[in-house]
Amino acid sequence: MAAPTAELLMRSRYSAFVKGNAGYLLRTWHPRTRPARLDLDPRMRWTGLEILDTADGSAFHSTGTVTFRASYRGGSLHERSRFERVDGAWVYVDGDFPGE
Repeated sequence: MAAPTAELLMRSRYSAFVKGNAGYLLRTWHPRTRPARLDLDPRMRWTGLEILDTADGSAFHSTGTVTFRASYRGGSLHERSRFERVDGAWVYVDGDFPGE
């Protein structure tokens, strides 16, 4: 089932990173920006997700952004992710790293 909002897709993608589900991550990546393959580090231990901000990304939008902090053992990742709808389903496009 497709995520109804950009934020819910972002949360499901975080869960896929936690579980090492590269197939799901690739399926929910925009075809324009999707890599040919994704090699996840099996030693990476994600420890938490904090949503910091969202803009658009609801059922009434075609684009949206989600800014989050994902913690892992030894640090954290702060990203502003961009999402678009493709054939009605939200997909991850790309992201940038605020303050870097």
